[in-house]
Amino acid sequence: MFSELEIRLKGTAAGHIIEELFTNSIHFPLANIILELLLVSGTPLSYLMKPDPYLIILACLIQAWALGIWKYRGHSLRLVGNLIGPAIYTAIEVMLEGAEFFDSPNHWAYWGFALAIGLLQEGKQTAAGGLKGFLILGEHVIRTNILLSAYWIFEASHDRGYPSFNPEYQSFTGFFSDHSHQYIGIVLLLLGLAIGFANITAERYLRMLRETAKTLRRYSEWFLGREILSLSMTDASVLTLQRRERTVMFMDIRGFTRWSESKHPEEVVAMLNTYFETAEQFFDESCVIKVKHTGDEILTVFTSPEAGLRTVLQLRDAMTDFLRPYALSAGTGVHCGPLVEGLIGSREVKAYDIIGDTVNTGKRICDQAAGDEILLSQACYEKLQSSIVIGEPRTIVAKGKQDSLRVYPVMNLKEPGV
Repeated sequence: MFSELEIRLKGTAAGHIIEELFTNSIHFPLANIILELLLVSGTPLSYLMKPDPYLIILACLIQAWALGIWKYRGHSLRLVGNLIGPAIYTAIEVMLEGAEFFDSPNHWAYWGFALAIGLLQEGKQTAAGGLKGFLILGEHVIRTNILLSAYWIFEASHDRGYPSFNPEYQSFTGFFSDHSHQYIGIVLLLLGLAIGFANITAERYLRMLRETAKTLRRYSEWFLGREILSLSMTDASVLTLQRRERTVMFMDIRGFTRWSESKHPEEVVAMLNTYFETAEQFFDESCVIKVKHTGDEILTVFTSPEAGLRTVLQLRDAMTDFLRPYALSAGTGVHCGPLVEGLIGSREVKAYDIIGDTVNTGKRICDQAAGDEILLSQACYEKLQSSIVIGEPRTIVAKGKQDSLRVYPVMNLKEPGV
């Protein structure tokens, strides 16, 4: 399931389909429909009563759907995709008209333009720098000359009742012997180049904006967390200070300070980075609101104790295996209750954080947990007792707390039906 931010950066499947339709697949079919509408014997209405215009539109819609879906999924089958429209149109029309379908030059032109554009688009997928720019220019020159091709066929056709047929126009040199045709050809060439250059510039800026957005997204996730960042894209009020019920988990390495005294700083940092990365893989698929690293401590905020229970147990087991070669272990404390979360700071410098006694209590419980041990507060235990196997409860005296706290060591999840 993509987050709101991922959808904005990646785009939707429907958006890719619409983009493919109007920037690529529908260009020749529209020119072909107008061409046949003008060449057909009888009134334009008689042409619209035939299946031909609707079949070519159907073919280009199917092509746009396929190319859009492939692009959305990260595939780049541009050559094959651009041949879908003419292939479908040809197959159906041949069944209706037989071999007579191939007597019309515009039907061959459909294949020619589709093949040329498909090859250029396929080449753009792997090309870079000047070669990619050249292919973009070539594509748009060919695309604008769809109009010139249709006009040539229009001027050279005589078998459909066009009254001012000129046989000289059936040859390339004959067609361009007319100054008006030369004018149109030159204008379309320059227009294609202009659109191509504009497209190169647009693609360059679009690529730069997407790379910048991805970088800013990564930095923002570090400070806000993926869930909060995604929610804030549609509702900025989630960043304002609000009182909420949350579950906090603290995990802290036992004996880390003593271990790090004899190590080089680079070695310590490398170990911590791997430690945090090991933890992070369990947060990606859970209901994590925020993750915060302080020294060797991991603070994680969950929407509820039920949402975080399985993650906490998996994390405990993974950290046990990770820290064993270092002769280290980690203790974990879990507490739930009200807290205030949101942007905290001055007018110019703010950070998304959580404040309240729930956070302080969770930290104190973590301080009392032995290596490889998970301690639940009374509040969490009351909500999870039907789902967990616990060890012997005990009472702890927490620094800064007036009353002692009752905590419950979590051993594992209960088997279903137990």
